Amino acid sequence: MGRLYLLRHAKAKWALPGVRDFDRPLEESGRVDAGRIGIEMRMRGYVPDVTLCSTALRARETLQEVAGEADTGRVVFNERLYSEDAAAYLDLVRNNAAGGSILVIGHNPMMEDLATALSSDGEPPALATLGLGFPTAGLAVIGFPGTLDKAAPGKGRLEAFHIPAGT
Repeated sequence: MGRLYLLRHAKAKWALPGVRDFDRPLEESGRVDAGRIGIEMRMRGYVPDVTLCSTALRARETLQEVAGEADTGRVVFNERLYSEDAAAYLDLVRNNAAGGSILVIGHNPMMEDLATALSSDGEPPALATLGLGFPTAGLAVIGFPGTLDKAAPGKGRLEAFHIPAGT
């Protein structure tokens, strides 16, 4: 069975004049939330074999906070996770599916689009939470009956959807 973890980057600061969107750092509250998700991952035994992380600063800082609390496996940075759509995210997952589980740290709307497209069914509380949107530092956990190289729309099951405690 394959498992895909989709983590939207934590809350970032607004871009200051002269600062590119790509270079926006996390807010302090975003750092705290990312750490909380790392703790949640550790407590639930969520250990990805590979982490695919956007090269945007806010995604890299989210990874740093999560990795301070949980095992994130082998990390691969990919700039496509900043600029491409949910279909490209799925291609990256399929192409990096050597292990049984992958954590993707990326951006919206791609995270929400991918989670919704992949999940044919799931746990009612998780589906209800995802139905409200994909908040910063939100973590969708999607299980597949086979390996992730065969992941396809409608073939996954939303097992859980976590948001940081206190948000």
